[in-house]
Amino acid sequence: GKGLIVSFMSNPEKERWQELARRCAGTGADCLELNLSCPHGMPDQGMGAAIGQSPELTGRVVDWVSSAVSIPVLVKLTPNVTDMRLVARAAVQNGAAGISAINTVKSILGVDLDTFVPIPAVDGSSAFGGLSGPAIKPIALRFVAELASDPLVPVPVSGIGGICTWADAAEFLLLGATTVQVSTWVMRFGYRIIEDLVEG
Repeated sequence: GKGLIVSFMSNPEKERWQELARRCAGTGADCLELNLSCPHGMPDQGMGAAIGQSPELTGRVVDWVSSAVSIPVLVKLTPNVTDMRLVARAAVQNGAAGISAINTVKSILGVDLDTFVPIPAVDGSSAFGGLSGPAIKPIALRFVAELASDPLVPVPVSGIGGICTWADAAEFLLLGATTVQVSTWVMRFGYRIIEDLVEG
């Protein structure tokens, strides 16, 4: 009885995006969310933020998917850009029914001063990763406000980034988000927090 949104990503190949979109839509999904924003989504293969940092590539992928399915297409955008509005506009011009903002912020959590390797490390190696949770909320609020007030982005905006309490969710809604998404706090405390958010 609830809406089902399937989120996925791929490299910038038309046939692959369209195949995945049709398969995801075939599951009975109500909507698709294109992840064009993951900072560690195999950028060497042109996936994730490698697409979402380019308005041209973003528009191309949205066009491919929108023409392959009949259900709404959302686009999840990366904060690792100077002006997200340019990417959002390209998405909307090519058929996006909504924007999800934001994904994680590309970062390094710290450096182990005994090994001199960035953390977390696996077998002595590390990489850049995505920071999420409360630390990125001010960044997310800024992007949501910019998108929601842009007349060239006349679609719903789903707010993401550091939503832990009902008050956090309310702030996103007050700045123009029409829905909110929660991940980090659900992973930390479980789905029961959704009841707290709704009650608040």
